[in-house]
Amino acid sequence: MIVLDVRFKLFFAASPWRAAIVLVVGVAFFLAWDVAGITLGIFFRGNPDLLTGVLLAPELPLEELFFLVLLCYTTMNLYATASRWSSSARRARVETGSADR
Repeated sequence: MIVLDVRFKLFFAASPWRAAIVLVVGVAFFLAWDVAGITLGIFFRGNPDLLTGVLLAPELPLEELFFLVLLCYTTMNLYATASRWSSSARRARVETGSADR
């Protein structure tokens, strides 16, 4: 994700402060979601043999934090790519005179 971001100037490479804020808010939202699910008994840690054993909170493994960062970062890059493609397509329609009226 980092290589793609830097190569195509998608999110962090385009605006580091904005991207950092979006990433922190996204991860915080999903961590709150996880904590709510754990509290309600919906989510649980799973097979401890496959995990590092480091817990951020009861039933919340360290791997979950890394997964959430990857999930949010991938979504941010996907959004930036889709936005760029959409604006390019819109610009091409306007230049050719086939814009929606």
